[in-house]
Amino acid sequence: MHRNKPRAPSLRGSNQSIAMARENYVKVNEIRIRYLESGARNHDSLLFIHGLGSSADRWLDIPSALSLYFHTVALDLPGSGLSDKPHPKCKFKYTIQDFADFIIQFIDKIKINDARTSLVGHSLGGYIAAQIALQAKGLVDRLVLIDSSGMLDGPTPLLKEYIAAAERPTYDSVKQVFEQMVAGPNRIPDLLVNGFIFRINMPGALDAFRAAYENSVNTQIGKKRLEQIRNETLIIWGRRDNLIPLEYCEIFGETIKNSKQIIVEDAGHAPFAEKPAVVCELLHRFFGNG
Repeated sequence: MHRNKPRAPSLRGSNQSIAMARENYVKVNEIRIRYLESGARNHDSLLFIHGLGSSADRWLDIPSALSLYFHTVALDLPGSGLSDKPHPKCKFKYTIQDFADFIIQFIDKIKINDARTSLVGHSLGGYIAAQIALQAKGLVDRLVLIDSSGMLDGPTPLLKEYIAAAERPTYDSVKQVFEQMVAGPNRIPDLLVNGFIFRINMPGALDAFRAAYENSVNTQIGKKRLEQIRNETLIIWGRRDNLIPLEYCEIFGETIKNSKQIIVEDAGHAPFAEKPAVVCELLHRFFGNG
């Protein structure tokens, strides 16, 4: 990252307007990808990588809020959101390695590789971000892992319920699973439930979901490889995460030496969605402190 700028002031109380994100599409290896872009390109870049079955929109207004001081990009991963969904029997298999290689090419394609890029990854996206940090050391500056997968030794009970709901999505089945992912069940709006059902019913979406699920829950980064991450790393976890429990936060924090752990109270698997102002401030302080 460029280190010649002063620390940006806190977002709290800012009277600057937050610009709407620009929706863009680009083809990378014949896969058409949707991404949301905010902020000036001469600022340091933050790339947001969402979790399994989600999309760029799940980050809410956090990338746009941070774009007052940074250039932010949030993409729909292949197989997710409004991006293309190639069949897993094709070249793209939805492995962590496939995702990492793809995002490295995506960064080059949209030309944000002229400066070191920081990654913010949630759940599956955290696993992908860690893999990128390991294999593209000259590309990644700072790293944020939010309730990250990558150290599971198999699916947790709630993950099993999640894929079952994805395979037979009804309003009640999806809502019941989503309510277990948050600290307060009343925090699951109809829009979130219906949005997931809409996306998972898109052609190719369920096959992509299954393939990414199977690879991510049955493989591990491994402690020896995690120890090789030298990037300054912020690990954020919801205290009441039932999908990937808090014990995994400790594993990441103890293994990545140059890291700091922050637990978000009264939040589950996606603390940035339940406590967006808190997580936005945490990210702002982490990235604006250089």
